[in-house]
Amino acid sequence: MLSVGFRALFRRELLRFIRRPKNTFMPPAITNVLYFAVFGLILGGRIDEPVEGIGYILFLVPGLVVLGTISNAFENASFSIFHGRWNEYIHETLTSPLSYAEMVVAYVGASAVRGLIVGVIIAVIGRLFVPISIEHGLFLVATMIVIASLFAGFGIIGGLVARDFDDLTVMNQFILRPLVFFGAVFYSLEMFDQAWQVQVSLLNPMVYMVDSVRYGLLGHSDMISVAPTAYAEFAPYASLGILTLLTVVVIAIDVYLFKIGYGLTD
Repeated sequence: MLSVGFRALFRRELLRFIRRPKNTFMPPAITNVLYFAVFGLILGGRIDEPVEGIGYILFLVPGLVVLGTISNAFENASFSIFHGRWNEYIHETLTSPLSYAEMVVAYVGASAVRGLIVGVIIAVIGRLFVPISIEHGLFLVATMIVIASLFAGFGIIGGLVARDFDDLTVMNQFILRPLVFFGAVFYSLEMFDQAWQVQVSLLNPMVYMVDSVRYGLLGHSDMISVAPTAYAEFAPYASLGILTLLTVVVIAIDVYLFKIGYGLTD
């Protein structure tokens, strides 16, 4: 049974971005219309299919969904925590009868919801440009919830570590987004030789997230092609399992940081 305090905090965090759709939902919608228009319609016709049977614009959809989802989940959590610290109203939450776990889950849950809403918006925009059919629905839903929660958890850490608003911009724009862009959003791992696949691409955690969403949405996974034959068939599920474990660890770290008051009582 969820406590009244948890529901109140969760609702407050939801309303914080729902009441400002022009700031939270319009920018990613417009940005992704441009992505699909430029990379899909204008350049897509001149680019060979990255994977046989999957056109370039369709291939882009999962990667852009991941980019929008994790960026907004991270941004919402990091801004909410830092803004609360900056204006010192987070102390009201800390002195409430909520447990530290309830506080963290409320922040993570609300931020994950924002990320998921943006992800759905991007998928709908993509659907306007190219037919999309979901191949593995349950796997896709599970993956989206996990990656949104994971980066909401990272966002809390970012909000606690940041010393000014510029730090939040640096984390999102100059660390998170480049990793996603080099996470097989615009290309398939099969396009590169084995050395690049193993030594470079597979060291980027974003590759596994993009690949998992692509598998759930399109039924294609680069991991099945590049993984050893013995467990290639289970590669997408192994990726989801690892991401789930990482999410649990990150949220546990968030709870610990709240418990010791790191960045909250400065």
